[in-house]
Amino acid sequence: MLGRINSAAASAAGKIRSTSVGNLGARMISQLAEPREPQVVTSEIPGPASTSALEKLSKIQDTRAAAFVADYEKSVGNYIVDADGNQLLDLYCQIASIPVGYNNEAILQAARSDQMATALANRPALGVFPSADWAQLLEESLMRVKPAGLDMVFTSAHGSDANELAYKAAFMHYARTRRGDKMFSAAELSSVMDNQPPGAPEVAILSFAASFHGRTFGALSTTRSKALHKLDIPAFPWPRAPFPQLRYPLDKYSEENAKEEQRCLEETERILRTNAVPVAAIIVEPVQSEGGDRHASPEFFRGLRRITNELGVLMIVDEVQTGCAATGTFWAHEQWGLESPPDMVTFSKKMQAAGFYHTSDLVPDQPYRNFNTWMGDPARALLARAIVAEVIDKGLLAHVRATGDYFTSHLKPLAVRYHRLVSNVRGTGTFLAFDCPSTEMRTELLHLMRMEGVNMGGSGETTVRFRPMLTLSKSHVNVFLTRFESVLNKMYQKHWPQ
Repeated sequence: MLGRINSAAASAAGKIRSTSVGNLGARMISQLAEPREPQVVTSEIPGPASTSALEKLSKIQDTRAAAFVADYEKSVGNYIVDADGNQLLDLYCQIASIPVGYNNEAILQAARSDQMATALANRPALGVFPSADWAQLLEESLMRVKPAGLDMVFTSAHGSDANELAYKAAFMHYARTRRGDKMFSAAELSSVMDNQPPGAPEVAILSFAASFHGRTFGALSTTRSKALHKLDIPAFPWPRAPFPQLRYPLDKYSEENAKEEQRCLEETERILRTNAVPVAAIIVEPVQSEGGDRHASPEFFRGLRRITNELGVLMIVDEVQTGCAATGTFWAHEQWGLESPPDMVTFSKKMQAAGFYHTSDLVPDQPYRNFNTWMGDPARALLARAIVAEVIDKGLLAHVRATGDYFTSHLKPLAVRYHRLVSNVRGTGTFLAFDCPSTEMRTELLHLMRMEGVNMGGSGETTVRFRPMLTLSKSHVNVFLTRFESVLNKMYQKHWPQ
């Protein structure tokens, strides 16, 4: 008996110590303050601690793409801290997916809540057993920022999944509009089990050159940014339309760019009218982010909406990377001035939740058709609710626009002064980019910037992209600019000595 009592007492003491340590850790994280500037304490990044951790991890996972190992307990705001103690201003932010800063207090509060604990301990199969608070949670999170004209949301796991599910919705809608009120035929029911028509019809999704829509099978068939993403993977023979290749500065090349966009619109319409198999939907990014930050004008996107409406083709807007305020509006397509909304808008990344918005017309005619076990995740929606509240309550849309204007106004003069290294400055909000003369030059620039304490990333073949937090301020921009100009000077001295 005494032994059992002592054992129980020891167990209780252990729980108290564990709880105390956990609470202390939470308090320490919440009391973190941003550094005033970056600090690099190793002669190379990754440093010895990161290198050692990566060697250990490489025994159980492929680490060849890893830049360094992060210490997320010490990372704060706009700064990421690595395992060696290097403090880097982060302008890449987990490939554009951290919205309001590392260890943001509002996000931490959501993570510590009883509602989050319940969601994590009892993850529901939402399509069959939704939680009692699921509708309210959606209203307070994803539906609070729903795109105009789209009153429903399908929640999913990640960006590729969101696009994949949107494609399925498009195909089911296409078939239903042609089948009418008829039931599935015997031929459809039998042929589909052999992956043959008419049950598995030959229908397509059109995407654009240099686009990126994910790495799952259907999404990968619409991805056109890099061959490496697609090699060795069977693909659907779906059509590709040209995306405008604009010249900069825009005001200098307005006539040429208008002709380029018209050419692309005409070719898109030709493909939609003449493709060997019918096209159920097109998918397009507001900015081709992985493809090299390629932009098009609002007029181009209005032209796409006009064509798709005329031909009865659905329009899916992929806002996985552009969504959640980075361009200065919550959804980038808000800037297009469309006469009618897109049929679907997919999202993920900064929202910390994923899925697609749609109308009731795109709900399948029977349950269990567009479906999976989880159908999203309440834990993700709880984070999305906190993120949306931060964006709205703290006026981050106006903040992003002001910071973006300041950022661009300083980048453009540097592009003139250092024109051999920096060209084609472009973007809206803080969703900005510029081009380097070669892939090798870009790699060198990104490495030197990291050694100066700024974490950045590339896209396409030669583009440097900025994907900062929505909380990036003018003072952060100034920290970047000082180090950026220092790196540009070093590279000029190396490659073009006077």
